[in-house]
Amino acid sequence: MTIRIMPCLDMQNGRVVKGVQFVDIRDAGDPVACCVAYCNAGADELALLDITATIEGRATMLDVVEKVARAATIPFTVGGGISDVASAEAVIRAGADKISTSSAAFRKPEVIRDMVKAFGTERVTVAIDAAASDRLPSGYEVYIDGGRTPTGADAVEWAEQVADYGVNTILPTSKSTDGMKTGFDLPLIRKIKEATKVDVVASGGAGTLEHFYDAVQAGADILLAASVFHFNIIGIQELKAYLRERGVDVRT
Repeated sequence: MTIRIMPCLDMQNGRVVKGVQFVDIRDAGDPVACCVAYCNAGADELALLDITATIEGRATMLDVVEKVARAATIPFTVGGGISDVASAEAVIRAGADKISTSSAAFRKPEVIRDMVKAFGTERVTVAIDAAASDRLPSGYEVYIDGGRTPTGADAVEWAEQVADYGVNTILPTSKSTDGMKTGFDLPLIRKIKEATKVDVVASGGAGTLEHFYDAVQAGADILLAASVFHFNIIGIQELKAYLRERGVDVRT
């Protein structure tokens, strides 16, 4: 399995932003400029997440998707405000290669099957925001609405259900580690990978080169990060060289 590197552009009001544990948001630049920089740097894929679309009850900013699509030379996934096949189709028509859904999928799981049927397994990602909880069998609870609303549902059980709908990629983000730069939530990655066998995106918490390698060892297929890339803490090629030296198969 070739590991892919995926910078993440969290977008708010048309700008790239980055928070800590889903809050304390600060500006990180223009999405088109960021896209061009990451394409030139050798990123394998890109994520563009409209982080307030769901909580504000609106659709994804299609004008921003169109601008990024014109600039992108790598596949990019768009999430935020995608609640049904129609909204997903609008995002794909705007130029996205893949779509990601989270809160809407949890509230109405049949939407996942509809999207897979309409666009294929390779174009649909389900994102799962989770937080540690000793009240649930896996130790993790699903959160929705941009990580604001606890659901009482077990995150790993939900991931299994998602995989049963035919989704090939699951993107779990741990509220506990998001933006903390202390490392990915490895138990969460490991449990979802073992339970589903689908591609798992490591998200939330990267701070050092070692953290990315640890995520690969835990079962991650795609390595997503924001802060360390946005603020030039770690370079894409630096990360690829580090992983390659440790025997990880990465793209050139």
